[in-house]
Amino acid sequence: MTEDRPHLHTLEVPEQHLRGLAPQALLTLGSHVRVHFDARKGRMHEQTQHRAALAFTYLGHPAFGRANKDLLVRQPGAATLRIERDANGEARLRQRLVDAGLQVALRQSEALANHPGEHFELPGEVAWLQFVQHVVPQLRRDGWHIQMHPEFQYNLAQIDDWYAEVEETREHDWFDLELGIEVDGQRISLLPILLQAIRRTPGLLSGETLAKRADDELLLVSLPHSTQRAALPYARLKPLLGTLGELFFREPGENSERLRLPRADAARLGALQQGPTLSWQGGERLRGFAQRLQARQLAPISAPAGLHAELRPYQLHGVAWMQTLGELEVGGILADDMGLGKTLQTLAYLLAEKQAGRLQQPALIIMPTSLIPNWQDEAARFTPQLRVLALHGAKRRELFKQIAEHDVLLTTYALLPRDLKTLGAYQYPLLILDEAQNIKNPRSKAALAAGQLHARQRLCLTGTPLENHLGELWSLFNFLMPGWLGDSKAFTQDYRLPIERQGNAQRLAHLHGRIRPFVLRRRKEEVASELPPKTEITHWVELSPLQRDRYETLRLAMDKKVRAEIARQGMARSQIVILEALLRLRQACCDLRLLDGNASGLTAADSGKLSALLAMLEELVGEGRRVLVFSQFTSLLELIEPELEARQIAYTRLTGSTQDRRTPVQQFQAGAYPVFLISLKAGGAGLNLTAADTVIHVDPWWNPAAEAQASDRAYRIGQDKPVFVYKLITRGSVEEKIQQLQQGKANLARGVLEGGSQAQWQLSEDDLQALFAPLEGP
Repeated sequence: MTEDRPHLHTLEVPEQHLRGLAPQALLTLGSHVRVHFDARKGRMHEQTQHRAALAFTYLGHPAFGRANKDLLVRQPGAATLRIERDANGEARLRQRLVDAGLQVALRQSEALANHPGEHFELPGEVAWLQFVQHVVPQLRRDGWHIQMHPEFQYNLAQIDDWYAEVEETREHDWFDLELGIEVDGQRISLLPILLQAIRRTPGLLSGETLAKRADDELLLVSLPHSTQRAALPYARLKPLLGTLGELFFREPGENSERLRLPRADAARLGALQQGPTLSWQGGERLRGFAQRLQARQLAPISAPAGLHAELRPYQLHGVAWMQTLGELEVGGILADDMGLGKTLQTLAYLLAEKQAGRLQQPALIIMPTSLIPNWQDEAARFTPQLRVLALHGAKRRELFKQIAEHDVLLTTYALLPRDLKTLGAYQYPLLILDEAQNIKNPRSKAALAAGQLHARQRLCLTGTPLENHLGELWSLFNFLMPGWLGDSKAFTQDYRLPIERQGNAQRLAHLHGRIRPFVLRRRKEEVASELPPKTEITHWVELSPLQRDRYETLRLAMDKKVRAEIARQGMARSQIVILEALLRLRQACCDLRLLDGNASGLTAADSGKLSALLAMLEELVGEGRRVLVFSQFTSLLELIEPELEARQIAYTRLTGSTQDRRTPVQQFQAGAYPVFLISLKAGGAGLNLTAADTVIHVDPWWNPAAEAQASDRAYRIGQDKPVFVYKLITRGSVEEKIQQLQQGKANLARGVLEGGSQAQWQLSEDDLQALFAPLEGP
């Protein structure tokens, strides 16, 4: 029996053919982090890949690959769509990616492993950042659909704001700084973010590396508790990393969101203002000081009432600078050129502090022994309101009980270690080091003792804060603000080696930027318009112990001889004997070798005056000064010459025995030598030495007219610089006595000591007693 079976017929599905539709671009972006073991390097290696997949949609239906086939879209229960793809339209969209630098990926990547579409890649992070930052927004505006997978590492968060928050601590020695960004209303601290970035890329702390980055370049960082990342412009990172650098990224707390910085670093907050706008919160007072110090735009002040001197504008600025440091309770170095009045500025500051009620306890000033009389004299002259106590000499311990009754204490570097127990018991409002280069060796007794003293503010006065190497500068700052430049080892690693051995300009600029607010240095050229044409300065010198002993022995003998001669012949007929006695005493004030050319074993160190002169010349030549050195004694000039040679200070000389006077003058004027040694009689007239800006009279000429005539070798028509004239006078000696008589007796200046006639000889018995009086002082 056969059974009829129905016939099977193929059912034809109706089809709808669409033409002329424009393709819409669909771009999908993804990333994948792959960790594998690198056998060559012997460690795990992290590799991140990124891909872009391009597809096209027609009526919302995706298509990819070459457009050589129509797109078939089967719709259940409805006609199948046959969409004719627009090959030219797709090519134009594809070309947009090619024009943006994307290239067809030749290898498959897990970034978009199973994602349909044409895969593209870019050569590196910078290219991806540029693409996402600049190209993707334009593609969106042109109607492209952009899909970013959650793991896509360039799915960048929009930074709404940059902020900085300053919080001053109760101790006032530190302040807390938080720097961060605001994303979707949430504040995110940058410190832990940057710590991670620095660990991955240590070169971020290199000034040289930072300098090569353009301001519009971006650093990609991961945001905490988010799959998103942020692109930080180097315009912001340069001042941040350049300002704070490795100094504060060494050992911070792992989860710390704030930096705890020494108060002194407030001066560097202004550098963070560079780059994008920064919203500041808190610390207004601290930032105000920082801005004033960094810009040196200090509020104008008046000299303190009762100051017996008229301060020039740059000196008022110096006092204002010290006051600003005092308000900030940080230290500083007043490093003006020699002769610009560091002592006067400091005394004015001390007087202002007393008048403001901030000198309830005495201030302490430490200095070389020879400067004690200078400070006493200048304080008595300019600030007689200040009660000054010099803790100097063998009987100084008897004065310790008077310390609390005074405003200012003076002591020396030599005595400080011996008196540390007593002086260390006080809390000083001000601790000042004059000629602070005396602690350039941080391991010296004076440096160690000074570091143990307690003070609200510390200051250094020196025209030469750096003589040989950066370690000397570190020693000064280690006294001023201990730990602020790190310990000696860290400072050497961070600054000395890169700067001194490698000539690293970035490290030098970084160091300069750090110390600049705390070093005030004015050169004579900078303030020339404020200076008088000629400034005369008496530079007091202490006799060495050996000189004092020899001077006293000689004085007693000469006094006895002179009085015997006067008793025999009378005052007027004793001129030659008196002149000889005074000459011998004056020679003892200069150098004992002038008394006895065969004196064996004596050196420049045995002469207080020669030691002072050589220290001055080293400083002046270091400042670029051109110096005339006058002496009546050619034998003294001969003692100076080998000392200059030992210090590699170039010089020329002119004395009565010089045959060719023209050549040394021309050489000095041409700049061949910074120092010109001249005997007073040979060079006191007839010379034009306008290349000089400094004159030193080693042994004063008792006729002021002759002395001025010598000084005017430099100060004459054609001179376009202020001239400084220094007179070296030994304290308490016949030199000081004659200067006092010179000021009060014009006839003495014109008279016998200059070799005048007997008619001009008008010394009284009191004058003679003063000239041959015992040495004063310790």
